Amino acid sequence: MMMMLIAWSSAFVTIMVAPSKKLWLYSTVHGLLISLFSLLWFYTNGFNMNSELFIIDKLSGPLAVLSCWLYPATLMASLSKLMFEPVFRQRVYIANATLLQITTTLAFLSADLMLFFVFFEASLIPTMIIITRWGAQHVRFEAGYYFTLYTMIGSVPLLAWLLLSYSDYATLKPSLEAPIMTWHTSLHPTYTWLGLNAAFLIKLPMYGFHLWLPKAHVEAPIAGSMVLAATLLKLGGYGIIRTSTLLQVPLYFTALLCMTIAVIGITVSAAMCFRQTDLKALIAVSSISHMNLVVVAALLHTSWSFSAATTMMIAHGLTSSALFCMANTIYERTNSRTIIILRGALVIFPIAGAWWLVFILYNMGFPPTPSFFAELFVFVGTFHWSKIGFTFICFILILTTGYSLYMLSSTMHGPIPLHIKVPQQFVIREQSILLLHALPALYIMLNPYALII
Repeated sequence: MMMMLIAWSSAFVTIMVAPSKKLWLYSTVHGLLISLFSLLWFYTNGFNMNSELFIIDKLSGPLAVLSCWLYPATLMASLSKLMFEPVFRQRVYIANATLLQITTTLAFLSADLMLFFVFFEASLIPTMIIITRWGAQHVRFEAGYYFTLYTMIGSVPLLAWLLLSYSDYATLKPSLEAPIMTWHTSLHPTYTWLGLNAAFLIKLPMYGFHLWLPKAHVEAPIAGSMVLAATLLKLGGYGIIRTSTLLQVPLYFTALLCMTIAVIGITVSAAMCFRQTDLKALIAVSSISHMNLVVVAALLHTSWSFSAATTMMIAHGLTSSALFCMANTIYERTNSRTIIILRGALVIFPIAGAWWLVFILYNMGFPPTPSFFAELFVFVGTFHWSKIGFTFICFILILTTGYSLYMLSSTMHGPIPLHIKVPQQFVIREQSILLLHALPALYIMLNPYALII
């Protein structure tokens, strides 16, 4: 693990010494090589390594691989906007993105919960810098405040819970196979459950704690949106699943209340997608719907539901990140994210139309995409939990298909606006970014049992 940490830290050397004209090329290639090295290292260990500080299993391994794999894609997507800034600012941006990559990866791989909490909170700092410094509009400061405020409010009870648990049990190292603690003696088990999971439910976010997400996505630069969608939201789902074994006797009423709110949130946020006029906001609100499905799967507390949550997080990370990337490429050419202005893009960007179709099918869970397997696992678990909840989630399929097709038809079809000149077609760099998202999804389609816990 130290070898992997040293490898990622070596990226800072490349950032400092690389010549200005080759800075982005060297940094991207360096990041890609480290990602391939990390991927090979994970598979060599068979996603099975456990030490005093770090752990790799079927839960943390795929999420860490996702974080490593998309790092060079975020650099490639940021090139077109930042290459005209002063060289020092470019180096600071890449170093900040690298720091964010290291903190999120270490958060996924931390075996000790206190160490996980440190990296969980440390990821807030580079994300805040990316949103507030490189955001497009003045509202980015408000988005940064929302993001920080929500995160810190949820983190205070989590820190208190960790300190109390360590004083009682002298360990903060959970296991997916066997619980190490029990809350039988807790005087306030409901508050204890909420204290443990509040930070994770906010980070996902669960409906009701989601107000920071659309603002952060819309105001963040493309790398910030990609990282938020691909990895940072997944820290919440990972935290719920990793700490689930600490609750030996499930708090039925509390979990039922959160699952009910999540089911309602899936329906409401999916319906809200039809009312969005900003393409980036539409993708952000759809993320709320998918992440609340992860909440339902994680709180079902079965092996199949954990597999469903993991698969959904991986599938959503790839799909949502690709959708943000394609929305950004169109924005760079039209200077607008308003959906009604972007109509007719299929005639202007024929190759982009094919990519939109591919990732829209991924987003709606079309068989045999990874989202389809994740939703199938969730349906099986939800059916045994509640027939009413199962009915609601089946209805969500119609809404998800509806807003996905609405996104496709509104941007790709229709007459070409007369005020938009025919812009440059997608370049090889942008095609490579989308290919980096499509290849892992294709691998999961060919090997759907790879994410079974």
